[in-house]
Parts: sequence; structure tokens; C-alpha cells
Amino acid sequence: MALTDYVYQCLQAIPDKRTSVAVVKAFERAWPRSRVANITAAMTLNEAAHEGKLLTVNSAAGIALVLPAATGQGALYRLFIGTTVTSSATTIKVANASDIMIGTSITNADDTASTAKIWKTGATDDTIALNGTTTGGVKGDYIELEDSAVNTWRVSIIGVATGTEATPFSATV
Repeated sequence: MALTDYVYQCLQAIPDKRTSVAVVKAFERAWPRSRVANITAAMTLNEAAHEGKLLTVNSAAGIALVLPAATGQGALYRLFIGTTVTSSATTIKVANASDIMIGTSITNADDTASTAKIWKTGATDDTIALNGTTTGGVKGDYIELEDSAVNTWRVSIIGVATGTEATPFSATV
């Protein structure tokens, strides 16, 4: 781990989130870090390495991503689909059976350009599955996940789907 990455990790560990964010921003002025990370393999996201960056997901075979436990501290994860999923699916799941997702997916029906569908999470949804066709996962899709409350991730997806569009949300954890 590079020294600057270690310093960022320590600064982000400051218990008061507002103080942590302020100190990290001040540090970034002197020692900027990359704001984009390329993801090509399955992983568990963590605040020190991934929070606040644009995470470009590049795997045609799909990958599994796991969020950290939701604590209500406001961590923000932004994902950009850089490569359309062509087999399997890219999944984003919560860390445990207590966490849920609350939010929507706005999906433009690629086969009828002027039509969009809006999918709302169900009461127990904890998984996003993007299959490259009916549920999204097309190059250019954007997903935002925010640790908004204890056991709660706020989710917003803007993407494209083809065929008979379907919700990307489900309860699988």
C-alpha cells in the first residue's frame, strides 16, 4: 500500500464523518489521489479504498460486489458500467441479512428509445443483478449507493435495458 493510500485510510477512520471528510479534502489539495478505480474482479468494497471514487466496472463475464455493512455514516459508492455484461451478471449485494436497499432504477428501454421504466425496491430487497440485457448492465449505466442509515443503503440506478425489461432488485442475502 502506498503511503498516501495509508494516510487516506487513517484519515477516513476518524470517527466523526464530518471531520474525516474535511481533513481528507484538505489533504487531497496537497496530495491528490486518483478519483477513479477500475474493477475487474469480484470484491468486497471498503470505505478506505473505494468510497468517494468513481468505480468503473469492467467485466463482460459479470462480477460479484459486496457492500460493507450499513452503519448510517454516509459513505457513498458510485459505479459506472464500463463494459457491457455479456454472460452471467454483475451483482451488488449487502453485507448481511439485516441490511436492505431502498431506492429506484430508471431504465431506458433500449429497443424503444422513448420509453423508460422505473423500478422501486421491495421492502426486503438487498441485491442488484445487472445481466447486460433485461435488468441493465449496459456500458454507461450508473449506480449510486449511499450508507444512509443503520441497515439501509439508498440506491439510485440510471441505465439501459433490452428485451422485456425487468427489475434489477431482489432479496437474496
